[in-house]
Amino acid sequence: MIPPKSTLSLMPAGPGGALAGNLLAFGRLLRRAGVPVGPTEILAGAEALTAIDLGQRGEVHAALRATMVHRQEHFLLFDQAFGLFWRDPEAARHATAMALMEGFKEPAKPTPAQRRLAEAMQGDRPKPPKPVEEPPEERVDMTFTVSERERLQSIDFEAMSAAELAAAKREIRRLVLPLDARPTRRFRPDPRGPVTDLRATVRESLRTGGEILDIARRRRVVRPPPLVALCDISGSMARYAQILIHFLHAVANDRDRVHTFLFGTRLTNVTRPLRHRDAEVAFEAVAHAVPDWSGGTRIGDSLDLFNRLWSRRVLGQGAMVLLITDGLDREGARGLSEATDRLQKSCRRLIWLNPLLRYAAFQPKSQGIRAMLPHVDEFRPVHNLASLRDLVSVLSDPRAGRMRSAA
Repeated sequence: MIPPKSTLSLMPAGPGGALAGNLLAFGRLLRRAGVPVGPTEILAGAEALTAIDLGQRGEVHAALRATMVHRQEHFLLFDQAFGLFWRDPEAARHATAMALMEGFKEPAKPTPAQRRLAEAMQGDRPKPPKPVEEPPEERVDMTFTVSERERLQSIDFEAMSAAELAAAKREIRRLVLPLDARPTRRFRPDPRGPVTDLRATVRESLRTGGEILDIARRRRVVRPPPLVALCDISGSMARYAQILIHFLHAVANDRDRVHTFLFGTRLTNVTRPLRHRDAEVAFEAVAHAVPDWSGGTRIGDSLDLFNRLWSRRVLGQGAMVLLITDGLDREGARGLSEATDRLQKSCRRLIWLNPLLRYAAFQPKSQGIRAMLPHVDEFRPVHNLASLRDLVSVLSDPRAGRMRSAA
C-alpha cells in the first residue's frame, strides 16, 4: 500500500519515477472523500498525463479532472483535493509573503467538503498508539443516551461528514413511500366485485345459447396516484439536491408513475435516467443530462415551461407534486405567482419542500417566496432524515387532503 505523498511535486522522482504511485494514492484519496473513482478513471488519468507537459500544473489539473471526475457536483471537491495532494513547493513561500503584506487573519471555518477531504487525507496515516490506562469503572446511564442512528436523523444534510452522508444515503434507500391509493376510471373482473358487468354477462351467455348462468361482476382499479418532483439544483440548493436525488431514485425504483424534473436556469426531464437500478449509473446519466448544475435559478421560467410542455402528460389521475426549492429566484417574482397558481390547479396536492425552514426564525421575506406561498397546499422543511420521514408519513396518509399551510 503506497501512502499519499502530498509533498512530492508533479515531476517523476528517481529512475522509475513516483508519478504512478502518487496517482494511485490520489485516486484512493478521492474515493475516500466521496468521489466515485475506480481503476478505469485512474488508468484514463495516467494515459492523459502522457499527452501533456507535466511541468505545467494547470494542464495536469485539467487532464486529471476531465478523466477522473464525471459529475459537476464533485468538481469543487476535486479542486480542493488536488491542491492539497499535489502541493506546490513554492506555495509556502508565497503564502508567507502574502501574510507579511496583508497581516495574519483568523482562519475561516472549514466547509463540509473540506472536512470530508480532511477525513479522507487521514485515511492512510497510522494512528498514534493510545497510552495504556486502567479500565474505568463501568457505569450505564440510560437517561440521556441516544444511538448514532437516532442522532443521524437530526443532522442537517449540509453539515454532514463523508461517513454521515454515506449512512444517510443507506437510510434513504430503506424509506418506503406507500402513497395512498386512489380509485381510477378502469375496472377489472372480480367475482365478488360490487358492480355488475352487464356486457361481460351477455358475452358469456352467448356460449350457452343465450341462457344466463351467472352474473359477471367487476371492481374499480385502485392504484397510487402519479408523483411528480420538481427539484431545484441551483448553487444554493446543490448540497440538498444531491441527497434528495437519492431519495427520488429510491422512490422511482420502488413504484411506477414517478416523474422527476430538475431545474436551474432551464428545465430537464431526468425520469428515464433515474429509473436505472444501479445508483451510480443513474446519477452519472443525470450528470450528463443536466448542463446547469450549481448555476443560477429561474423558477418562474422553469415552472412556466413545465406547465406548457409537461403538465398535461404527467399530472393526470390526481397527481401529487413535490416542489423542492428555496424560492430564491434571480429573476425576482416575474411570472412566478401565475406559474405556481396554474401548477397548483393542475394537480391534487402541491407540497413545497424548502430547506430554509430549518431555521426557527424563518420569515418569507424574498419576493419569490412571497409570490409562491399563497398557491401551495403545504409548506414543509426538507433538510435532514427526520424531515424526509415526516414527508413520507404525510404522503402516505389517506386522510390528508388539500389543506393550506399555516405558514
